[in-house]
Amino acid sequence: MDRVDEAFTAVPRAGFLPSSERHRAAEDAPLPIGQGQTNSQPSTVSAMLRLLDVHPGHRVLDVGAGSGWTTALLAHLTGPDGEVVGVELEPRLARWGAANVAAAGRPWARIEPAIPGVVGLPAGAPYDRILVSAGATRMPATLLEQLGDPGRLVVPVDGRMTLVVRGDGRDAITTHGAYRFVPLR
Repeated sequence: MDRVDEAFTAVPRAGFLPSSERHRAAEDAPLPIGQGQTNSQPSTVSAMLRLLDVHPGHRVLDVGAGSGWTTALLAHLTGPDGEVVGVELEPRLARWGAANVAAAGRPWARIEPAIPGVVGLPAGAPYDRILVSAGATRMPATLLEQLGDPGRLVVPVDGRMTLVVRGDGRDAITTHGAYRFVPLR
């Protein structure tokens, strides 16, 4: 079992779903979590985490944290020497997601309400890894500014999963399949 599979075992999806959806936790489908948002399907989350390649001790930004599931998965991957900060634009989801992450027992991870009109959390930059669980129409320059060197950013851009690998001041950009997400705003 690899590290991503271990994270999925250690952080069950059911704890990050509304009670009315918990019986569907094993489905490989996006599930509604309220406020017009979804908990992404597990195969998509797995693919994104594998592209992100998180290591113990990394500082990670989780944009569009929603229910907190990806934030908690990332916290498992970073371990207690790392730090994970999730940001969520919908205030009710930010509170619920923060409570879910706290219940998961990973105090090195948290969710904060996103600042309207600001993508990411520039005050905490640079980050070793940035995960975006919302679709952008073009590469978000503000997130590139928050990415460390070396660093990795995974973001759906125009329906394509996009990976930015930064090293020695250069960005290598590749795409990895078609996906649908709620819009990044």
